[in-house]
Amino acid sequence: MRRGMSWFNMTSVAFGFAFLYLPILLLIVYSFNESRLVTVWAGFSTKWYVAMLSNQGLIDAAWVTFRVALLSASVATVLGTMAAIVLIRSGRFFGRSLFSGMVYAPLVMPEVITGLSLLLLFVAMGFARGFWTVVIAHITFSMCFVAVVVQSRLVTFDRSLEEAAMDLGSPPIKTFFQVTLPIIMPAVLSGWMLAFTLSLDDLVIASFATGPGATTLPMKIYSQVRLGVTPEINAVCSVLIAVVTVGVLAASITLKRREVERRRAEQLAMADYR
Repeated sequence: MRRGMSWFNMTSVAFGFAFLYLPILLLIVYSFNESRLVTVWAGFSTKWYVAMLSNQGLIDAAWVTFRVALLSASVATVLGTMAAIVLIRSGRFFGRSLFSGMVYAPLVMPEVITGLSLLLLFVAMGFARGFWTVVIAHITFSMCFVAVVVQSRLVTFDRSLEEAAMDLGSPPIKTFFQVTLPIIMPAVLSGWMLAFTLSLDDLVIASFATGPGATTLPMKIYSQVRLGVTPEINAVCSVLIAVVTVGVLAASITLKRREVERRRAEQLAMADYR
């Protein structure tokens, strides 16, 4: 029975991974296709990558996308971390339920509603839609993801480490930056990486918040795919996949090193406390 269940589980996992990653693999393979027809293999070629680099529209869209992702992820990480600290450390306070609901609302809110709401807000306030409105929109919906990740780490945080530091004369702000922040840094970095990836991937909200001169790469790709998929689009998507993969690997290595440093810091702090 166990052997049968084991084969069933392995087969299910294999089909699941194939369903998820086989289309990505085909996209990468056909980005090196000599033919313009994406479904007909005519030989290996890198000309579509050369064509991609000479397409100024795609280059501009990619530059806008990465700037938006860097800015929005950084601000969302700061705000999300602060929100998580307030929810965990502040206990019961007036308006806590409302504050918690406002922080986590974008998690369950359909993107169309979020994008339309932001569009109406920008129009009502007289904001000219463009680069900064896209940044604000991405901060709005990605901050909650950072708050969830950081809050999960703060729940299991050993506050005796902070008490030991303050007993040794460290003020609260210094304790936060030298004790608390290094320990929760893996969660903060994970939240930043998640916010960065969500910003790179967003299409719906950016479509509502964008304006002239602020076309993101997903919007550019979607507008061209509507006219037909070309190997040039496959090349752009392959480069984007490579960038995200490198980022995930770098984040994983950094998180492992941070975890080792955190354990050492905890051991040293507990030794000083004793």
